[in-house]
Amino acid sequence: MTVRNGIAAFALTLLGGEAAPALERQEDAGVVFSEVAGQAGISFRHENGATPDKYLPETMGGGAVIFDYDNDGWPDVLLINGGSYVDADVQNGARHRLFRNEADGAFTDRTESAGLGISGYGMGACAADYDNDGWMDVYVTSVEADRLYRNTGQGSFVDVTGESGAGAGEWSASCAFADVDRDGDVDLYVTRYVDFRSDNNKYCGDEVTNVRVYCHPNVYNGLSDVLYRNDGDGTFTDISREAAVDTTEGKGLGVVFGDYDDDGWIDIYVANDSVRNFLYRNMGGGAFEEVGLLAGVALGEGGQPLAGMGTDLADVDNDGRLDIIVTNLSRQTHNLYRNIGSGFFVDATFPTGVGAATLPFVGFGAVFLDYDNDTDLDLAIANGDVIDNVEMFRDDTTYPQRNLLLANDGSGRFTDVGPRAGPGFALEKVSRALAAGDLDNDGDLDLIIVNAGQTVDLLRNDGGNRNNSILVRLVGEESNRHGVGALLRLEVDGMTRVRVVKAGSSYLAQNDLRVHFGLGQAEFADRLEVIWPSGTVDVVERVGANRIVTVSEGAAAASRDPFPAR
Repeated sequence: MTVRNGIAAFALTLLGGEAAPALERQEDAGVVFSEVAGQAGISFRHENGATPDKYLPETMGGGAVIFDYDNDGWPDVLLINGGSYVDADVQNGARHRLFRNEADGAFTDRTESAGLGISGYGMGACAADYDNDGWMDVYVTSVEADRLYRNTGQGSFVDVTGESGAGAGEWSASCAFADVDRDGDVDLYVTRYVDFRSDNNKYCGDEVTNVRVYCHPNVYNGLSDVLYRNDGDGTFTDISREAAVDTTEGKGLGVVFGDYDDDGWIDIYVANDSVRNFLYRNMGGGAFEEVGLLAGVALGEGGQPLAGMGTDLADVDNDGRLDIIVTNLSRQTHNLYRNIGSGFFVDATFPTGVGAATLPFVGFGAVFLDYDNDTDLDLAIANGDVIDNVEMFRDDTTYPQRNLLLANDGSGRFTDVGPRAGPGFALEKVSRALAAGDLDNDGDLDLIIVNAGQTVDLLRNDGGNRNNSILVRLVGEESNRHGVGALLRLEVDGMTRVRVVKAGSSYLAQNDLRVHFGLGQAEFADRLEVIWPSGTVDVVERVGANRIVTVSEGAAAASRDPFPAR
């Protein structure tokens, strides 16, 4: 054993057990990501309206959602645009874009007919069926006023912000849906950032040389996040104060829901910029307790707050517990917090290899995904500095940066494989939102990346489906319609893999709600268990590989349809 490996083994022993040996698996050689946005018809350039005045939102957007808005079984893509603070024509032209998946590798712009083009300097979005009518609705965040769009079921959306009561004001960033009170419909959490306005744009930089930069968030006051309770009649009630999530100590950018302590109640994790991160433990009855410091997920390894931007939550070491990733600035590393049970986490950033791989980068979007279908969750991260003229101050970094693909060896240790993952991961852009989904229904996960002030990237996964997989689609009855918040356990080849249905995560983004499991070379999974938000448990035995499995809550059987494009 080398000294380096010996240290890693010792560190992992301190984290709660011996270093697990890497599982034998098919080599991922041949898994390549190709950038095909233009080829696929996704023509979108994010407009950030960059000016010499350095308005802070110019460097922070935009967003992306992968969701099936027309219920045809093929994931569509919504991209959120910015705008301009000085040019009305640019502002008016900065429209959001909805691209319909045509099931043949191509997408069609359906923005105008769908009624989703309004901007207002947008940031991000999330999607869920808030009224349980079977159609996915959309919430769009912005620097000024958010909007809730109800899906009519006829290919269009209606702005219901006013009548719903869910229009958070001021600078909102990420959002996410989940059923926090287990009443059968999804509630809504919206992170809010700082009290920037166009009329209080502060000067940051060197006044002597007249070199201006985007301000650090510490020159602005933080804003309180908002938690909306779904009242079940098409309206929402702001319960932030009574739920105890209304503190102004945070500067929220990323949010993700998940039951980290396995008590049956969905909890909330918030990534805050340059102040401590929040972990809200759901106490039931609409009340939350902030336990980030106690749980060990509020600060960096050195005990200092970091520049939390994006976040995701998943079981990366296959122990059945949900771990947390948070992206930060360069020289800070992105943080991986390992869940050791009993409500506690340890900072496993360096023992797992995440520290060394992420140290040079400024991270935003983050997604746990099994890109090579080997059963274990890997990690994709969207990178790009926040200072557009950073090269004037540092010679070791740039504004555009390459993104990261970190492969999991099966024990929760990660290695950067981006340099051999094809041309898609060789690009250097100012990346922000990152979302994953099987856009071509061929059994492996593709990526959408929105870049500030630049064209969008669609990274098509070519070769991930050399291994087998399944996609699981949920239909709730007593629970919310798409099973948001459900916990899934899959048994395959003597291993158990855990996944959670999440409507919002990463940074300003949302992944496809269908749950993806890689199966390696297994021809079937022995058992699939779905634990619904209602508490109902459904079990599907012997699930064949390379199928979309639809599980309806409480039903005796599940449908199993082959991948259309396999």
